[in-house]
Formats: sequence, C-alpha cells, structure tokens
Amino acid sequence: MRGSAAATSPGPAAPRRGNGDPVKALLHRHRELVEGAVDPLEIAAGLEIHGVTDRTAARFRHRDVFSLAEELYARVPRGGEPPRPAAAPPAEPVAAWAGLVLAPGAVALVAAGGLALTEGPARLGVGVAAVLALAAAGVAAVRRGPLRAAPGRPARSTVLWTLWLLGYAVAGDGLLQALVGGGPDALWPLAPAPLLVLALSVAPAAWCARLFSGRARRRLAASRGLDDFATGVRPLLLAAVGLQLLALTALSAAAGAPYGTVALGVLLLIARLLTVHGRPEAAAAALGAACAAEALALASVLAGRLPGLHPLAAPVRAVVDAWGPAAVPALVCGTAALALLAHATVALSRASAHADAAPTP
Repeated sequence: MRGSAAATSPGPAAPRRGNGDPVKALLHRHRELVEGAVDPLEIAAGLEIHGVTDRTAARFRHRDVFSLAEELYARVPRGGEPPRPAAAPPAEPVAAWAGLVLAPGAVALVAAGGLALTEGPARLGVGVAAVLALAAAGVAAVRRGPLRAAPGRPARSTVLWTLWLLGYAVAGDGLLQALVGGGPDALWPLAPAPLLVLALSVAPAAWCARLFSGRARRRLAASRGLDDFATGVRPLLLAAVGLQLLALTALSAAAGAPYGTVALGVLLLIARLLTVHGRPEAAAAALGAACAAEALALASVLAGRLPGLHPLAAPVRAVVDAWGPAAVPALVCGTAALALLAHATVALSRASAHADAAPTP
C-alpha cells in the first residue's frame, strides 16, 4: 500500500504533462488564438474576451493573465524566435490626418462667411453647397487618424442617428419653439451656429482620441495585470472627455451656440471612441435613444393639441417655458452622454478594447 501510494503521489517537482498540465489544456482550447497572435498582449486580450481573469490565471499557477499569456505564447513553436514583448502598432504620421480633421472647421468657417454675405437664392445655394462640403469633409476626417474605426465596425444605424442629431441641432430648437407657440405658421428659423461649433470641434476630438488611445496602449504594454490596467485607463478616458468638454464650451461661447451643442459634442465623441475600439453597438444604442427622445418631445407637443391629450405636452412645455427650447436637446444628449460614459469606463478599460484598435498616431 505504501508503494502504491508513493507511486501515485505526483511529487512537488513533477513536470506538468497531459491531464496534469492545465496550461496545456488551455493551449489546446485556444490554440487558434495563440498561434495567430503576434505578441503575448494579443493573447491576453483574447483570453479576457473568453472570460479569463487574473483570478482565473491563478488557477493556472500564474499571477495574472499577462503572465499566463506569455507562457502560452512561448509554448507555440515559432522557429526558435524568442517571445516578443508587446509593442505598440506603427504610428501614422500626424501630417497624414491633421489636415483632414481641420477641414470640417475650415469648410464651416467659409460657409458661415458665405451665408452672411448672400441673400435669397444665392444664400440657399451656398447653404446646400456648405452641407455637401461639410458631409464630405466629415467623412474624410473619420477615415484617417485617431477617429478611424476598423472596416465593418460602425453600426449602420449610427450614421442615421448622427444625421438626425445634427439636423435637430440646426432646426430642432426653432421647430420646437414654433410648436409650443401653436405653429409653425411659416418656415421656422434655423441655427447654423451648432453646426459650426461641432465642425470646429472635430480637430480637438481627434487629438483627445489620440491622447486616450496612445496613452492606453502604452499603459497596456506596461501593465502586469488586468485590474492594474483598468485602474490606470479610466482616468485617461475621463481626461479625454473633459478636454473635449472644455473645447466645446469655449467654441460654443465664442459662436453663441446653444448649450445643448456641448452635450451633443461630448455624446458624439464618446460614441466615436467606443466605435473606434470595437464597441459600436453601445454607441448606436445611445445615439438612437437620444434621437427617439428628441422625436418624442416634438411628437408630444403635437399630440397635446388633440382633445383630452393636453397632459402629454405638459412636461416639454414646462421645460421650454423655464429654460427655453435648447434645454430639451441639452437634457436628452447630456443624459445619453452620461449613460454612455458610464458604459465606456467599463468597456474601454478592458485590454481587448485596445489590443486590436486601429493604429494610434
């Protein structure tokens, strides 16, 4: 019996083999991920997606997921090549995208000047040309540099929701004021100032996205645990959003834009950051919810004109009477931005959100 017991006892120095090697079992389970990884960092991010945490790594006799990923990387034969440390992706020259993110603001300034100097049909022509030029400049700005998302990531509905929010920023306040007053009896006034502010804010948004992505990648490469990385990256996200908030506030004050423009600009930045880092569904959901709330505000005022449905319009009328029509998009976009920021502080503090992000300039 003693001999049998001794024969079955593994001993402290026994190597891990077969069923007694949990790391080997994990390697078989995630072999495709490990073999296709270019560095241990990519493996760590992939393991995180599959639910492996630092606590899980302890069961594999490792202090954290990064250490476990390094062993998995080393176990796959690579022609004698030693494991490479995690490296940041190649940087795209700033000059390649700086002009593109400045273009929307430049087009908006030229358009504002053209609208101020023209009247009648000529003014209408300038307005149409400005909208087309701004659309082209905006598309170009998000296809290069820090605002670029990987192909296929943006949800299709995101573009539609963004267009609605921009359209409401220009025409929504005037329409709501006219509806509350019993109209509209004629074409309500448009407000080009929000579009000017948002176009000018594309450049600071790109720099904030660059700051966040670049610092997060460096933090990821230097971290030795997922919890350590998450703790360090959350202040980076809040700093990026705070800088954009300051830029939007200054631009809105200079252009005389309604305060709802600031909330909309922050909402669009957070949504874009989530899209860039592979979380477009949450961005689309928040933008869609904001659009639905703005549409509901307009519809409730119209419904309140029907017999017996006057209470439906009471909340919106109370807000407009107290703070003006600009308060409605400010409350809607501000609430959506706060909710999306709360989600982003969790989603963007995961290693997997940065390991496969677009190259950061």
